[in-house]
Amino acid sequence: MQIQKRYIKLEDTTEIMIREITEKQLFHYVEPKFKTQSVPFKRVINNLPCDMNVFIPYNGGADFIIQMLGKSALERGNIKPDDVEGRLLSECSPEYSEILQDILQEVYLTHETKKLRFLYYQNDKLARLSNVKVIYDMENIILIAEMKYTIEGKNEDLEKYEIYDENKSSLIEYFSQTGSYYKINDKYSWTQGVYNIINRSREENDEYYNIVFELAIPEDRPLIEKIQNTLDSGIANYESVVRIKTPDGIIKFLDFNFYSKFDENGELISRYALIKDITKSSDKNITRPVDFLLNGFKNSKKLALLIDPLNEKQYEYSESFYDIVEEDEATYSNHRVIIENIDNEKTVESFRKILRREINELDETFVYNVKGDPNNQKICEIHIEIFEFGQEEHSIGFLTDITEDYIKQQELQDANEHQKVLIKEVHHRVKNNLQILNSFLNLEKRAYKNQPNLIIDHMQSRLSSLALLHEKTYNTSDFKNINLKEYIIDQDSKLENLIGLRDGITFKSSVEDDITLSIEIITPLLLVVDELTMNSIKHAFPQDWPDKTITKSFRKIDDNTGELIIKDNGVGIDKTKKNMKHSLGCEIIKNLTKQLDGDISYLDVENGTGFRLLFPLTMEHTISK
Repeated sequence: MQIQKRYIKLEDTTEIMIREITEKQLFHYVEPKFKTQSVPFKRVINNLPCDMNVFIPYNGGADFIIQMLGKSALERGNIKPDDVEGRLLSECSPEYSEILQDILQEVYLTHETKKLRFLYYQNDKLARLSNVKVIYDMENIILIAEMKYTIEGKNEDLEKYEIYDENKSSLIEYFSQTGSYYKINDKYSWTQGVYNIINRSREENDEYYNIVFELAIPEDRPLIEKIQNTLDSGIANYESVVRIKTPDGIIKFLDFNFYSKFDENGELISRYALIKDITKSSDKNITRPVDFLLNGFKNSKKLALLIDPLNEKQYEYSESFYDIVEEDEATYSNHRVIIENIDNEKTVESFRKILRREINELDETFVYNVKGDPNNQKICEIHIEIFEFGQEEHSIGFLTDITEDYIKQQELQDANEHQKVLIKEVHHRVKNNLQILNSFLNLEKRAYKNQPNLIIDHMQSRLSSLALLHEKTYNTSDFKNINLKEYIIDQDSKLENLIGLRDGITFKSSVEDDITLSIEIITPLLLVVDELTMNSIKHAFPQDWPDKTITKSFRKIDDNTGELIIKDNGVGIDKTKKNMKHSLGCEIIKNLTKQLDGDISYLDVENGTGFRLLFPLTMEHTISK
């Protein structure tokens, strides 16, 4: 069992994290030492939507006698009231006594209420969370635990659609650093994006005060007062920038857009506010999480990521978008420029329909007149999907410049009719790979939600590999004979810049010159190499490990089989755990290996960890040359 405590000053709460132990293991049977009186109204208490636990101070608060445990605590510990009542807490549950003794004693001596938050983890996943108040009343200590945050026994079939939309909503708000709140009847409702910005979790009293304004730095307190006075004066729309200091000490610049609704007598009915973290454009030059994702598209000038493209203000585009439409990011006007310059009435009407929310998905190929000039045209593909979660609406999309591919396709049409679909199929492969990455991101958000930097490293590495693959293949028509060595050299260079310089890791590769592979093989192969490399980066090297090195070698075993040996010189792995069954990373590697029609196994190496991957050199190709 691992126990960690920390005091969160902003919330005046002590947070207690308990890992790798069940609540049943926290209670031990001992003979009762005291006869306690029954708590009045016990039946009523057991029907309240909370747990009430009552302790009697013993020996001046040096220990505590259990008078009653709540119904939920008894059920989770699989114990009966007679098993615990009348026992000393230190004997019946030494672990809880160690956790709570100082807090219970302080409340007993000062009579001041304390707030706690218990977080129970199993396999690095949050299994249950409960907020607790410790109260002194009538010479007793009472713990009241709210159970509305229990994360047990969920029905996955009933919740799978909600989880799907919640994941996409979290993707948008987490990476774009946007959020919003509603204020109705003097109560606030905050989206998850706001908590991402201020870097703290939800609390039970958040609906009663402005949790963002509370963080304003002293210099901006007068500005907060001015904003509140302006909004209270009956202004329907207002915009301002406020500086806050997050609980972990980071200064952020937030752009607020307020929208108020009044009745016919001028009384406020509701207020809605959009909040955007614009720290990047401030003088502080702090990198936001969205930048890591958008930077994954820097290697390609033909493929752009669109985050919330249907929102006129709260949108984020990768740099390649502005390269494709040839517009200045600083003066670009969302929606208008694109629609005005599309030379295809059907696509224009589809755009208008999705803007009016008459359709939820847009998938079009169209001709784009750069700056309205019909003599300067590009052929583009666009995919936008719209979805809702709760009261929030979001969208995500991709824009691809397929002009050069389209021209090549037309030039080859007379020679071979089958070439018409060549480039389009390749772009569909890129689109499918992006959907796979979205799936990986959703899986890792749940598995590593307390390790956002790890998720970002994984995603940036995968995006860099696919962007590299796209950049190198769209200029060629030979998708059956792609030289592997060029890709591995470039991949090592990008890993060196992305992670090597930061973590002090060296990447070395040896590839036989004559290994050429089709796009069906090289795509999953590069992703497998990415996952194995990230696995070593994550597990192999403690911070002070000397000479961190990851090596790869590729060779032909025969005319039909290739071999990859990848090794690190890190701490190694327990041989009894070499089963590749329970790790999320291993599951991803196994699925990619299956797609590759390959075979992967552990290597017995003297130092560190090694893998051997056998993969086919040829595979049935769906694109004809």
